[in-house]
Amino acid sequence: MKTIYDYKETEMSGKTIDLSEFKNKVVVIVNTASKCGLAPQLEGLEELYKKYKNEGLVVLGLPSNQFHQELGSDQEADDYCRIHYGVTFPMTRRVAVNGDGEDPLFTHLKEESGHGKIKWNYTKFLVGKDGTLIHRYAPITKPESMEEAIYTALNQKNVL
Repeated sequence: MKTIYDYKETEMSGKTIDLSEFKNKVVVIVNTASKCGLAPQLEGLEELYKKYKNEGLVVLGLPSNQFHQELGSDQEADDYCRIHYGVTFPMTRRVAVNGDGEDPLFTHLKEESGHGKIKWNYTKFLVGKDGTLIHRYAPITKPESMEEAIYTALNQKNVL
């Protein structure tokens, strides 16, 4: 059975992020877009990251222009998130979340959730310490409302 640990992404710097580095961590994966009306959710995601990163939470932002709401370049998007929303969690280069050129990680997460197509920016996936999906959250779900599930997942025994 595949898990997120079978995938790799690329940071803005060009460094490869091997998701197997996140074994025994709880991961929130989110497709971001700087110009989206939901972009203020980055603040809530950052608050969760700061609060729980020492306990094993990773937030991974994957910018996408799938819905035509991302800034011109990958670097502009990264800078915007860091300057305007104080983001310190890892951000990748831009990805497609649906259709041609779709990022394999999103293909996997969509299949695992059983909910199909990503309908909008800020769809969030909560992944447990074993690398499998716990829950897919709608774009309008505020990060704060995920806190109880994150806390519960962090308090599960390490499995790997």
